[in-house]
Amino acid sequence: MRIEYLEREKLFRLTAKDTEYVIGIADERYIGHVHFGKKMGENRCGCLLRTEEAPFVPSKNLRDKCSFADAFPAEYSTWGVGDYRDSCLNVRSSDGFRGCELHYENYRTVDGKPGLPGMPATFCREGEDGAGMTLELECRDKVLELKVILRYSVFADSEAVIRSAELVNEGKGPLYLERVLTACMDMDMEGGDLLTLGGSWARERHMARRPLAFGKQMVSSFRGESGHQDHPFLAVMGQDAGQDRGEIWAMHFVYSGNFMAEAEVNQFGMVRLLMGINPEGFEWVLKPGEAFATPEVVCVYSDEGLGKMSRIFHDLYRGHLIRSPYLHRKRPILINNWEATYFDFDTEKLLEIAREAGKRGIEMLVMDDGWFGDRNKDEGYLGDWEVNEKKLSGGLPYLVEQVKALGMEFGIWFEPEMVSPDSKLYRMHPDWAIRIPGREPVQSRAQYVLDLTRPEVVDYVYESVAGILRSAPISYVKWDMNRQMTDVGSAYLGREHQGELFHRYVLGVYELQERLVREFPELLLENCASGGARFDPGMLYYSPQIWCSDDTDAIERLAIQEGTALLYPLSAIGAHVSACPNHLVGRVTPFGTRGHVAMAGTFGYELDVTKLPEEEKRLIEEQVKLYHRFQPLVREGDYYRIASWNENHKYDCWQIVSKDKREALLTYVQVLAEPNGHSRKIRLKGLDLEAEYRLEGDQLAKEGQIFKGAFLMYGGLLIPRMQGDFTSVMIYLKQV
Repeated sequence: MRIEYLEREKLFRLTAKDTEYVIGIADERYIGHVHFGKKMGENRCGCLLRTEEAPFVPSKNLRDKCSFADAFPAEYSTWGVGDYRDSCLNVRSSDGFRGCELHYENYRTVDGKPGLPGMPATFCREGEDGAGMTLELECRDKVLELKVILRYSVFADSEAVIRSAELVNEGKGPLYLERVLTACMDMDMEGGDLLTLGGSWARERHMARRPLAFGKQMVSSFRGESGHQDHPFLAVMGQDAGQDRGEIWAMHFVYSGNFMAEAEVNQFGMVRLLMGINPEGFEWVLKPGEAFATPEVVCVYSDEGLGKMSRIFHDLYRGHLIRSPYLHRKRPILINNWEATYFDFDTEKLLEIAREAGKRGIEMLVMDDGWFGDRNKDEGYLGDWEVNEKKLSGGLPYLVEQVKALGMEFGIWFEPEMVSPDSKLYRMHPDWAIRIPGREPVQSRAQYVLDLTRPEVVDYVYESVAGILRSAPISYVKWDMNRQMTDVGSAYLGREHQGELFHRYVLGVYELQERLVREFPELLLENCASGGARFDPGMLYYSPQIWCSDDTDAIERLAIQEGTALLYPLSAIGAHVSACPNHLVGRVTPFGTRGHVAMAGTFGYELDVTKLPEEEKRLIEEQVKLYHRFQPLVREGDYYRIASWNENHKYDCWQIVSKDKREALLTYVQVLAEPNGHSRKIRLKGLDLEAEYRLEGDQLAKEGQIFKGAFLMYGGLLIPRMQGDFTSVMIYLKQV
């Protein structure tokens, strides 16, 4: 890890392990992108800015400055002064004029990694001296009296580069920020593909690869959340790039609200990557002396395909983003009553589930929606966080006490950000809901969104949640958000500040969760948004795990969890075994396969254990033992994708290898059986070539045999043909 300034060449070089990020200063004032990739070891690489060829820099050819601006590989592009590609920054002056041109002035380097005010950010852990460094490039628009600080951070143990920007109004009048993205990166790329993650509710984060084409290709959200439909990630890939080969440049947004991520191929064949807060519906009034900080963007380069890219993201988030004390701690195996009972439960039914679950080794009961107000369906009482003692006879403390007497922990569900029209809260404070005056607000799931820009609303929501947690020893909270934002208006914000609502709302969510984890530091918090609509790096800062999807079908989960594991460590992926036929798709999948798929995440159950046949109850006991045995490896190990059902339409396969390469876990799912087939050869990854490994696996013909790492990686392991669709095998390897 190193940051250096080469004064003669006017270059900044950030070195992160075997990767370097190089920034150049052209014509003494323009900040340009030179290189992001393998170390070059060449101080003269500033020539890559092409400033010595037409149209030349403005000091040599002022008459063609517009042509220079429209071709220069900018590090932070601005709108209105000649660059016609999409930009990072568009500012309107108090006189109504739009246009901004930033000139570099100076720099400084900072030991460590600064945080961001009120937002999640990567960090150096306490006691990690020398673990990180930050470069700050200060630039100004003297006409606007605007200062912009571009920040770049690197860590000693990561190849990632973290970017953010801070804008400061140094003038005497307000400035209006109409577009403030975080990162821009221009590069030459002849051919290649764009990779994004998309889908819908219950189909989140499916991988989508398509050729880069002339013009703009974008994914975005302006739903008030990062969203089911698109994910705040994009990558450009070399044409030959795959799981283990080829170059990849990726960006990931550490933010939980509206975003845009774009790849633009311009007239010269250059690719511009942009990422930041979605400009749709956004305007921020920057008053004199005030500052605005952008959320962080994580930039990753891989020269060994998607696999290395994934492992860089995983290690970064485990090492420098997730703060929870559960990061390296065993998570309790929980059972959630939602798909078991929905709203139809009472104290005795929950205790019946808990008693049977506890016998089988399950360690926590989670009570989901329906415990408050008179809520027997999803059409009322959100906001009225008072325990319904008609359902919970004896009250919540009694229920928790009885569950704990069984040797189990207790968890609870909240949806704190919403309010039902049919609620005491809404009847008392209709102005606390986000809405536009004079319009009938749009309902979704019979609910509105609370206005978290209002301090009194944030306080009410926090005390509602914290009051319940103070009333009983509750170990876990599932924090849900079940609708997207419409009617974007606030009775609290003035006319001039309505464009700030989306961002201020997200800041309100962050404030709530920050207060929660500070008051209850041992609380296991799991974020959820109608499944995976807010599965983003911003949420990981507060909760070590996020509910992956409301689709609990094991076969549907293969594609969802593959796309999720592309960026997130398996320990962050909420995954449960649910009942069959599956409640969403009606598919019947073997209990063992459901367990194998759910173990590629934070393991739990989503069913009525009292209604299971004895054979499946026995299988729960076996799965619990497997989880305890393999959970440290799944939580801490390196992830390798072996095969994708989305690509071959036959089988799915992934592998986890311990950091010291002494053990590994291979999971193989035969999605569709074929007639007249034979065993399938699987080449493993990430092992020690010279070491010998003993194999364990109930369905493996080579059970107990020993193979050399080189043989398993280059020769392969034969997986016997299995009878039936949706079957699976889990194979454990350990060095001898």
